[in-house]
Amino acid sequence: MARKRPPLNDALGYRRLEAARIVATLDTLCRRITERFPESSLAHLGRETYGVAQHTHENITRLQRPRLGIRIASVLLLLVLIGIASIALLNLRLPAGVKDLAALAQAVAAVIDDVVFVGIAVVFLVSVEARLRRREALKGLHELRSIAHIVDMHQLTKDPEHLLGQAERTPSSPERTMSRGQLSRYLDYCSELLSLTSKLAALYGQHVDDPVVLGAVNEVEVLATGLSNKIWQKIMILDTLKS
Repeated sequence: MARKRPPLNDALGYRRLEAARIVATLDTLCRRITERFPESSLAHLGRETYGVAQHTHENITRLQRPRLGIRIASVLLLLVLIGIASIALLNLRLPAGVKDLAALAQAVAAVIDDVVFVGIAVVFLVSVEARLRRREALKGLHELRSIAHIVDMHQLTKDPEHLLGQAERTPSSPERTMSRGQLSRYLDYCSELLSLTSKLAALYGQHVDDPVVLGAVNEVEVLATGLSNKIWQKIMILDTLKS
């Protein structure tokens, strides 16, 4: 007898990313980094990323709120449009003869001009809300893109080759004092920061239905994935030292 599947419940939050849970996960990661690498630059970066995550949560909540001022202005302009069209139509008079056709044409053209002008204004106001939402989302995504690059800078000099004894030091070589276990955890924390940064970017794509924003979200996700792959190549090298 086939087993019945449990009913799907979207209230559990398994179909949508929850900003509060991402922020909580990032808070836990920050504490893990601080406990293992206290006062390190990565710990400071984690706390900075946590602050960006909180701002992202607030920004997403704000972007979901309707811009009442813009919407009220759009409704008022729409009423003005209807009023102008109604008055113009009421004032139109059918021509009594052929000579009045030119005057009628001029009157109709004037009505059309007024209707088109007010209609353009309404369309502009309606799109203002979407453009403002897009601008704020792109600003937040640019901040997340910068975070991803900074994480990459932190792992840039964390090269496992010195543990293999294959790298020769030069006067400009960075200090490498981490053990295999410490370096592995450090790189893993960098990968987790990149993953959570990608999830924060995905929140904008989830709540802002705009092709430009979705394109920027995809760019951040591709960037974070590519940088994380570089980190995992180093982790795989470290795993060979276990054997």
